[in-house]
Amino acid sequence: MIVSTDSPAWWLDFLGLRFWPSWLLFGFMRLVTWLPFSWQMAVGSLIGRLAYHLARSRRHIAEVNIRLCFPELDANQAGELVKAHFLSVGKGIVETALCWWGRESQLQKKSILLGSEHLQRGLEQGKGVILLSAHFTTLELGGRLLALDTPFHVLYRQHKNPLFEAVMRRARKRRFEKAIARNNTRALLASLKDNMPVWYAPDQNHGGPQSVFVPFFGVPASTLAATSRLAKVSGASVVPFFQMRLPENQGYLLILCPALADFPGNNPETDTARINRLLEDVIREMPEQYLWIHRRFKTRPEGESYPYD
Repeated sequence: MIVSTDSPAWWLDFLGLRFWPSWLLFGFMRLVTWLPFSWQMAVGSLIGRLAYHLARSRRHIAEVNIRLCFPELDANQAGELVKAHFLSVGKGIVETALCWWGRESQLQKKSILLGSEHLQRGLEQGKGVILLSAHFTTLELGGRLLALDTPFHVLYRQHKNPLFEAVMRRARKRRFEKAIARNNTRALLASLKDNMPVWYAPDQNHGGPQSVFVPFFGVPASTLAATSRLAKVSGASVVPFFQMRLPENQGYLLILCPALADFPGNNPETDTARINRLLEDVIREMPEQYLWIHRRFKTRPEGESYPYD
């Protein structure tokens, strides 16, 4: 169910008892945005600790992913990385609240942007820019912080909870010029044609004919190959964009990298493997901040077993 949120009384569609837990969650999230930043991060850490103990299935997924991607770690090191990751996930929940309801004056003091000239150089070509990113726990807030500096469009996946979807869509309409459903290729290409940057993250496992198996930390992973095709069809530059949560509650570092040279190439599979290698390099710099609770390897090549059993 998709409910229009253009009406001031949109919330009247969500007064049923089944939505009350979601309303309580949103109320809590909004209250947290009024706390000092160090307290917000402390709340996030507490949420992460609770999730580590309560969300056992997600913890198992993270343990499998980290074991596959970092075989050089011993059991203790891998366990510590899983714990650090859940703290990062908890902080990411608070950062999502800051993305949706945080005060601009507060957020501007907490971000450093590097490499804006690379985005500008790409836009000077007049064919749009694909902001190549990945699913880090800082994803939502990273987008909001970049939007403080430059307008861009975002791709999103519809949420199964209709209230969550409505709240998220309202927030993204306020913070970004346009939010595009991830399967709406026509709208994405239209944004690029209008010379807009479009945030795009191809690193999750969607399976299907648009994906190819290429190495991710040495493990064959079903990965969207659409980045190569979109760049070829549109002529857009591909500018990697990443965000990093800084230690000691210092804030966030936003990094726009030089556009990928000689991209796309002649082979979408080779291009996709190249993107994965780039993501690996970034993830190794802050492994706890990548979203390991996603079943990255759920789709397997023929003959390989499902790793999350």
